[in-house]
Amino acid sequence: MPDKKIFNPHEKEIIKDVYKGLDLPTRRLFGKRALSLGAISMLTGCSLTSEDSIEEALMVMSRFNDGVQSWLFDPNKMAPTYSEEMLTKPFPFNAFYTEDEIRPSPDNFKLKVSGLVQDTKDWTLTELRAFPQTSQITRHICVEGWSAIGKWGGVRFSDFLKRIGADSTAKFVGFRCHDDYYTSIDMPTALHAQTLLTLTYADEVLPPKYGYPMKLRMPTKLGYKNPKYIQEIFVTNVNPGGYWEDQGYNWFGGS
Repeated sequence: MPDKKIFNPHEKEIIKDVYKGLDLPTRRLFGKRALSLGAISMLTGCSLTSEDSIEEALMVMSRFNDGVQSWLFDPNKMAPTYSEEMLTKPFPFNAFYTEDEIRPSPDNFKLKVSGLVQDTKDWTLTELRAFPQTSQITRHICVEGWSAIGKWGGVRFSDFLKRIGADSTAKFVGFRCHDDYYTSIDMPTALHAQTLLTLTYADEVLPPKYGYPMKLRMPTKLGYKNPKYIQEIFVTNVNPGGYWEDQGYNWFGGS
């Protein structure tokens, strides 16, 4: 991971301009580690003479990309918001299975909490709905190249983390989901003001196709970082990886 101390302010602005100057498809491909083998060999110093060495070089590049994105992330900068007239209708369903294969979450749902937190009690939907609620109209950006604007409502995730006494100095927050999906995010993104523990879509109870009973909505992350059907949240200092991340997608996943 790049050390912020090795760059002066001028160099930092140059890196920001270069990275943010890339068009979104290019940035997404970079997030999926789609660089030429020659460029990877030059940047990593790895001799790409075997499948193992190529994979090692790709992992080096992915970790470097994670570090750069983390370094560039501004926890005080808000993602754009939109008017209701700009909502995408219908908002698309997207998962690693078809809509016909959605498995309903259990009626007696309780959210489990574990890891570096003070309060590990389970949470019912009634308890979560008793938190102060907020909503946002933001753009969901998919790594596949499409985007859609939706209206999401729920609990500011930073409020929930504070309520359970989460260690805000921990590095990661992980998620395990009813559909066997799993992912994890960095703590600064977890504490971002626009990161929501989402309970509604378009002012209605979150539909099954969008992740009932809850999903995490982060307009600062690509779509695959926004888990649906959440069953458990845990705080840790060990990177838990993710369903797609463990298959080669960039871990930080910034949009």
